[in-house]
Amino acid sequence: MFAFCLPHPWCYFSTIIPQVGDFLPRGLARACAYLYKNKGMEFVYVVPRKTLLGDQEIHGLLPLAPAELEERFLAPAREEGFFIERSWVETHPEFKQPIPYVAVMHGEELFCLTRLQTQGEKRLHGKRSIGVGGHINPCDHPENGGELFTNACHRELHEELLLPDVPLPLTPLGILNDDRTDVGSVHLGLVFRLDASEFEVAVRETDAMVGEFEPLDSLTSLASGPESPFETWSSLLLASGALKGSATSVS
Repeated sequence: MFAFCLPHPWCYFSTIIPQVGDFLPRGLARACAYLYKNKGMEFVYVVPRKTLLGDQEIHGLLPLAPAELEERFLAPAREEGFFIERSWVETHPEFKQPIPYVAVMHGEELFCLTRLQTQGEKRLHGKRSIGVGGHINPCDHPENGGELFTNACHRELHEELLLPDVPLPLTPLGILNDDRTDVGSVHLGLVFRLDASEFEVAVRETDAMVGEFEPLDSLTSLASGPESPFETWSSLLLASGALKGSATSVS
C-alpha cells in the first residue's frame, strides 16, 4: 500500500491543483512535479521509525541476506510508507527516510566520489563517498512498472554516473543507521553493491564531483584514520567489512 501525505490541509492542496482526485495515485509523480516546480515543495518517501526499527538501537551496518532484508524492512516499508514534504520530515525523527546507498565495485576496487565546492549540500563539500544514492521520490513509484526501491537505485545511479542502459546487478547488503547526528536520525540506508566488472563507469555530474576506482583495502585504511575524509555512512560501511563479501544479485 502506498499513500500520499501532506503536512498541509487538503484544501490548500486542492487550490494548487484542480481535480486533485485525478492525480492520486495514477498521476502522483506528475502532481508532485508540479508542486516542486511551482511551489518549491519536494516530496520524499518516509516510513514510521517504529515500523522499521521497533525498539532496536542500530549503529552502523546491519548485514542482512536478501530474503531477510525483504521480510524485515522492505516489505513493511512498502506497506507503511508514504510520500511527504521533505522540509517538514527533516526535523521529525519519528519517521525514517529510506535512502538507497549503492557501492560500485570492480573486483577489489571501489568507485570513490569526492564532492566539489559546486555541489549543492555545503555539509558534503570536500567529503569523499563510496555510496551513490538519494531520497526516494514519487517518480520511483511502481505504478509504471518495476519495484519502488530498485527503481530509486537505478534512477540515482544513472543521475550521478554514466552507466549502460541495461539491468544492473545489484546485491543487497543490509541497512545502515546512524542516530548520533541530526541528519542520520531521520535517514536509513538501504545498502547495495553494484558489480561493475562488465562495463565502464564514469561521473555524470562532473561539475559537482569527481570519481575513480581505488583499491578497497586502501580506502578502508584511510577511513579508519584519525582524520577520515569520508562521509559518515561511507566510514561506517567501510568499517563493516561487508564489501568483501558476496551474495546473489538482483536486477
